[in-house]
Amino acid sequence: MTVSTCRNNFLVYNEELDKFLSAVQEKCLKTNSTRIVSISLDIDLVDPLVVFEKLAQQDDLNFYWENKSKGEVIAGIGSAAKFETSGKQRFTEVEEFTRFCLENITNYGNTNPSFAKPYFFYSFGFFNENTQVNYPFPAASVFLPRWQIVVKNERSVLVANVIINGCVNIRRLLQVLSHKVEVIYSLEYYPRNINYAQDKFSKKNVINTEKFKQSVVSALEKISTQQLTKVVLADVLDVTSSNNFNLCQSLDNLRQLHPNCCTFLTSNGKGQNFIGASPERLISINKQQLITDALAGSAPRGQTPEEDAANANRLLSSQKERHEHTLVTEFITQRLSQLGLLPQVLTPRLRQLSNIQHLWTPINAKVPANVHPLQIVAQLHPTPAVAGAEPEIACNEIRFCESFERGLYAAPLGWIDSDGNCEFIVGIRSALIDGKRARLYAGAGIVAGSDPDKELAEVQLKLQALLKALV
Repeated sequence: MTVSTCRNNFLVYNEELDKFLSAVQEKCLKTNSTRIVSISLDIDLVDPLVVFEKLAQQDDLNFYWENKSKGEVIAGIGSAAKFETSGKQRFTEVEEFTRFCLENITNYGNTNPSFAKPYFFYSFGFFNENTQVNYPFPAASVFLPRWQIVVKNERSVLVANVIINGCVNIRRLLQVLSHKVEVIYSLEYYPRNINYAQDKFSKKNVINTEKFKQSVVSALEKISTQQLTKVVLADVLDVTSSNNFNLCQSLDNLRQLHPNCCTFLTSNGKGQNFIGASPERLISINKQQLITDALAGSAPRGQTPEEDAANANRLLSSQKERHEHTLVTEFITQRLSQLGLLPQVLTPRLRQLSNIQHLWTPINAKVPANVHPLQIVAQLHPTPAVAGAEPEIACNEIRFCESFERGLYAAPLGWIDSDGNCEFIVGIRSALIDGKRARLYAGAGIVAGSDPDKELAEVQLKLQALLKALV
């Protein structure tokens, strides 16, 4: 049997790491303090979803992120440090926790490139507070994973974040790390087929179709009297399976069916998971260069190339859809400008997904060193694409019309690395999964000229895209 070079290196690495951790522990004893040591190790190329399936435990925090078009996959398993909060200051409080952790991190190993450094994983609720006491996710959450696997540019890196203080048994810690490396190397990538199991599902509309259409009519009346310009109304579908949902197979289905979207999962450590494939990036920052998307205005894909082109042309020439799109573009540029950024609006284009197409305008900006990514996230959420053109008024209308808790639906979800690079998506095309039960979410933007029947059809189209992937 051939022993991997990476694995062989780790056996040698162990001795050096022992000395390093012991030295850190000595300092902790002298100062009565605690440090986080982030250990980076190059490993053979793996599929993080296979590692995630093997190592993730339901009673711990976990995070999965795959951007197939960028060749980037991230899995965060278990938590070394975590923080939850709610209220108007939630973004600021989470930012402060992140800064505190970073001040206490000591890196060990090769931290070049940047994806060999520790990542923090975040999820935020749509609103500052949950109104339903039994909703399973907090309004703001961040955690630093115990185990982190990143694959990028055909390279795999394992990062272990360990807590070091005077009480830690270094030898035991190294044994655990060594065992995890062995487990990861024992895993084989196996290609899966897309697996459909809808025949085992029972489905129940939480809001009946007439009630949803009546909410659209109500919103249109307020738009006609200029109380509102746009509001996004969501619908939910409850699905029950005869067996527990298979999270990893569902993720695999999503990444295959929607390669142009970001496939994601975040868990709460109590058995519930939020999963989806979002087409909408909120922000991406790489070396202080920000990209964000104005994504609004939709049409179905066609069954034939001719029908597809006709649908695309109707979307591009629709005054109603272009108006909805312009509201989002103007909102984003205005909010970025308020933070002192100078947004550059690129040429509008089409974003074509497997079953739907959107009007799409990328927007770029350089981020000043004194502006934290979470300040931008807080400034942009919620965009008119998921709330409405006057966010406060639109959110009041959402609360009035929607009888369910949005929670993580249509809210920011993502990661920030220790260099300040980040990516956040908007948690749309998503589902809350709890054992055999799943709640699927989808929404439609209501503006002047919206038709209740067409908006209902759009929501149902979006719900079917997710339903098709769950197993």
